[in-house]
Amino acid sequence: MTEHHRRRPSALRRARTLPPWSLLAAGVVTGGLAGGAYGALTPPEYTATAYVVAVPTEKSDPASALGFAQAYGRVATQLAVLGDAESAAGVPARTLQRHVTTATSPDAPMVSVTATAPRAALAAAMANAVSRSLTEHALSTRKTTNVELQQFARAVEPTDPSSPSPALTSLVGASAGGLLGGLAVLVRPRRERETPGAPTAVPAPAARDDVLHGAL
Repeated sequence: MTEHHRRRPSALRRARTLPPWSLLAAGVVTGGLAGGAYGALTPPEYTATAYVVAVPTEKSDPASALGFAQAYGRVATQLAVLGDAESAAGVPARTLQRHVTTATSPDAPMVSVTATAPRAALAAAMANAVSRSLTEHALSTRKTTNVELQQFARAVEPTDPSSPSPALTSLVGASAGGLLGGLAVLVRPRRERETPGAPTAVPAPAARDDVLHGAL
């Protein structure tokens, strides 16, 4: 090994000499840049929600309507229902199945149909198409269930995207980067007090006059 390689400090030794705040600052800056880039490059998504309510007929009661609302909420995203909605939504049934979700309440016979899409108008169209198809499906079985679904509220076009903005993703990324930088500060090797391999200092020999003076 040449003298140049012996004198060149290793990467581990250089890391030990860095001040603790540098790792924390590097993590914050890197995380913020990565989060901002993710938010800027990711296409925005819009969310729209429609609501339908289960109504009992004269041969049924509110308890039955509540139970059937739960059942309709589970079948709303099945292909049997979505197949009738794809023409009105303008997207294939498989796309509706991936981007449409439903939710029900244990206290009210209501079903919410939520759709997400890269355009606000498309999200509203998808939610309305699925809710309309679900009400028609319930209408075809009304004589058997004694419960029908009625539209409670149509989905409207959202004005703002539901996906996080670049500013928010940048803030989240900076927070995560700062956390990782703090962990790196905690686990990094501490700076050694003495450099390994350094020659041990030897006291210089006393001058001859001092030795003679002490002997007298």
